[in-house]
Amino acid sequence: MSATAAASPPDISKPDIAGAAVGAGSQTLMRGLDLIEAVSQEVLTLSELAQKLDLTKSTTHRLLSALVDRGYLAFTPRAGYRLGPKLLLLGTLAQAQADLVQVARPYLEELAAATEDTVHLGILDGDSALYLDKVPGRRRITISSRVGDRQPLTCTGLGKALMLDLDADYWHRRFVADQQAGAPAADPDVWQSRMVAYARAGRAYDLEENQDQVRCVAAPVRDAGGHVVGAISVSSAAQYMSDDRMTTLSDDVRATANAISRELGFEPAAN
Repeated sequence: MSATAAASPPDISKPDIAGAAVGAGSQTLMRGLDLIEAVSQEVLTLSELAQKLDLTKSTTHRLLSALVDRGYLAFTPRAGYRLGPKLLLLGTLAQAQADLVQVARPYLEELAAATEDTVHLGILDGDSALYLDKVPGRRRITISSRVGDRQPLTCTGLGKALMLDLDADYWHRRFVADQQAGAPAADPDVWQSRMVAYARAGRAYDLEENQDQVRCVAAPVRDAGGHVVGAISVSSAAQYMSDDRMTTLSDDVRATANAISRELGFEPAAN
């Protein structure tokens, strides 16, 4: 009976060529990304970039040349390197792929669970607020809104939040038009002064203006350009929405709106 030969031990003296190649490739990729991020802040020269990233000029030039060839960076003589057209295209594609409802949904669910109240997501559709999503709350109350509903801008918290960046002339025209169309009666001067305060605070209220005994707190959602592309709101029965609680909820709603906005590429200003 022949004996089975023992397996030869691995030759640990040989370098892991594949692993080394992967490591080098990752390092090159990270350096390229570092260059893009550095240029995103300002136009920089070869020397400035080499110093900023602590690289040799030859390595920096090689990486920059590759990024320029692929369109990720552009070079302007006597100025330096800046972001290239490929990044503009990719940014547009990324924004188009970021479906608002899909992006917002987990944040809406988290906010609804934390507040136990009904949370809405909506957009400006013509001169109305269009409800895109709704997460019911846990309280034993019914908020009559439905996905697909259109509501007046001037008497809903969501609608007001959608208008916060629009000018006062539009506010006035929209208020008059909604009143003529049958929106609940309201004092125009009081309404206008509240809108000014809402715009300053970055959030809006519905103080039982659209539905009796229902109040809400709303805040705008912004895209990468800082434009309002939607709004979210927390709605509940007035008995659960004291003035103090609405003030507290304002921070939560704004924080959630900002989190969704970050997913869309917006960077809120630091407080």
